[in-house]
Amino acid sequence: MGPVPGPRNLITDVSGLRVGNAEDLARRSGVTVLLPDQPAVMAVDQRGGAPGTRETDSLDPVNFLSDFHALVLSGGSVFGLGAADGVTAALSAAGIGIEIGSAPMRVPVVPSAILFDLGNGGDKAWGLEPPYRRLGVDALRAVGLDFALGNAGAGYGAVCGRLKGGLGSASVVVDGIEVGALVAVNAVGSALMPGSPVFWAHPFEWGDEFGGRKPGRAEAVRPPDYDLPADGKVVMGGHTTIAIVATNVSLDKAQAKRFAMQAQDGLARALRPAHTPFDGDTVFAVSTGRRPLDAPPALAIARLGHLAADCLARAVARGVYEAASLGELRSYRDSWGPSE
Repeated sequence: MGPVPGPRNLITDVSGLRVGNAEDLARRSGVTVLLPDQPAVMAVDQRGGAPGTRETDSLDPVNFLSDFHALVLSGGSVFGLGAADGVTAALSAAGIGIEIGSAPMRVPVVPSAILFDLGNGGDKAWGLEPPYRRLGVDALRAVGLDFALGNAGAGYGAVCGRLKGGLGSASVVVDGIEVGALVAVNAVGSALMPGSPVFWAHPFEWGDEFGGRKPGRAEAVRPPDYDLPADGKVVMGGHTTIAIVATNVSLDKAQAKRFAMQAQDGLARALRPAHTPFDGDTVFAVSTGRRPLDAPPALAIARLGHLAADCLARAVARGVYEAASLGELRSYRDSWGPSE
């Protein structure tokens, strides 16, 4: 049997993972937490020109840590990095983390990445108390196998090109291999073919998971264009798509790094342009290690990365498709209507 989406078509179809979201509607921002049931191998690949991250150096294969305890995706730009403070403290209080010497508490390692949603019209006058530490704790408390897409978690206040962005997820299962993707889509580029309701990711769609629209003759002959926002709305560091890809296959950190690198192609398949100077595009990789890596390893990793790239492209389209209009930010479905 060939590859098919998992039963939820979410990253939680990868066994051993749960996801939670929390939002502050007045601030128009939110946080998403991915929690493995057991410490997991993780890695990261960062390609955008304006990243905002925490604990990513520990993910480098040359460094000694091999088990990580959660991942955090957050809105809020640099303020959103505080979400990981809340998650770290809550995990430590629950006895989760590394035992280090005579330290009286466990020390969780929680990498995170942020996107810019400070200009979406929400109330950002938080003074000395940004909401993200609290939102991190709330998202951790909400973790489960099912979670909302679109205006949810880190995607709550996101923008994609000229449309409302959002939180997307997708999965694929084949021969006992589970692969999933989770993404907060806040790109300067567009997820749509120019002047069209057709997603760039349409070749990878399963069923009508993001509307089922396919290109016709008009799209086929349209000259290339990238439907960028007006120049005055393109701000250095003012965008960013942040994502996680995961598998149940056992990988070490170097192999997980290669998995993340291949998965980045999913952003290029679903967003045009991607990896720009204005974006901080970052993809984390997670291995829950519940299935051995097939031999030969290099071929098995190539297959995993291919599955992950297509899965991430689908997740990007789902995030935009599931989003709802927010203030002046119009959603895909409000702009183009239901598919026929």
